[in-house]
Amino acid sequence: MINNPRIYSVIVGSGSYIPPSIVTNQDFSTTEFYDSSGARLQKPSAEIVEKFEQITDIQARRYVTEDQVTSDIAFLAAQDALTSSGIDQEELDYIIVAHNFGDVPAHNKRTDMVPSLAARVKHKLGIVNPYTVAYDLPFGCPGWLQAVIQADYFLRSGDAKKILVIGAEVLSRVSDPHDRDSMLYADGAGAVILQGVESTEPVGIITHTTRSDTERAAHLLRMGSSYNAEYAGTDQFLKMDGRKLYEYALKTVPQAIKACLEKAQVPLAEVHKILIHQANGKMDEAILKRLYSLYDIQAVPQDVMPMTISWLGNSSVATLPTLLDLMLNDKMDNHEINDGDTLVFASVGAGMNINAVVYKMPA
Repeated sequence: MINNPRIYSVIVGSGSYIPPSIVTNQDFSTTEFYDSSGARLQKPSAEIVEKFEQITDIQARRYVTEDQVTSDIAFLAAQDALTSSGIDQEELDYIIVAHNFGDVPAHNKRTDMVPSLAARVKHKLGIVNPYTVAYDLPFGCPGWLQAVIQADYFLRSGDAKKILVIGAEVLSRVSDPHDRDSMLYADGAGAVILQGVESTEPVGIITHTTRSDTERAAHLLRMGSSYNAEYAGTDQFLKMDGRKLYEYALKTVPQAIKACLEKAQVPLAEVHKILIHQANGKMDEAILKRLYSLYDIQAVPQDVMPMTISWLGNSSVATLPTLLDLMLNDKMDNHEINDGDTLVFASVGAGMNINAVVYKMPA
């Protein structure tokens, strides 16, 4: 019996932009850190930095140059993805840019979101086609993956054929330099080209799930003034309830991934790689262990979860597409992606939002 073909969303190109400026943990060793009450922390900064690395696995992160903003690096990642795909950019039906803070210039730290970043990227690319629809998606750290999910709906409907999905963020401009959490944040951009492909066998995006827990967790990530009263002014910085966020993620992300796998009717044992948003190395390890325990599996397979956070930090919406691009281009030791492999993507972030995607590489 021959199954009728259906449209699946397949990644046909990927790209990324990793900023050149490397900021190590040692660069924070003389920083004056304050707590949420405005009191200066009494521990030596070097000791605070050392403890931070033990908790997060982060040793370094990347920052953009002073003349760059988010739409600039989104454009560079888009160029890379278009070159990788070999498609004509005028054939794109949509350009979706996931971000959360718009373009924040180095000199004034004010968000600039008009026109949309997607419109700016389309303009920089020189695309003339008026039917290449460009729009932005703010959805916390899961924004890029949610944009991929939206693209999947457009492609499966048959109304779109090719979609550029970008995740770009410049968190260095919205992080409070006197908050320990500032050491988490990084800058970067990643992109993919998704294309609708007819197939009788499941390929590309198999299924996805999303949840938004706003009743009690909406403000675990929010904007606020600097913890240093002398530094505080009209500028707003990203603030986080780290412990509550950790507990929330550990409780809900494994369940979301399991629900997605069950929806796809894919056993966990058939998953080759799990790509989780790079928020905190130790948290991701705990999430992975909890996921496998839901299947009564105590020994987590070695190298199933590729990580970049130790050297790239947390670049929000850019972490997953950057990680994927590095793997597809064989730039991650011990982490190959082969034809026919089954991948799981998952992310958690402001909202609080969680999403997951089961993806099968074309054979």
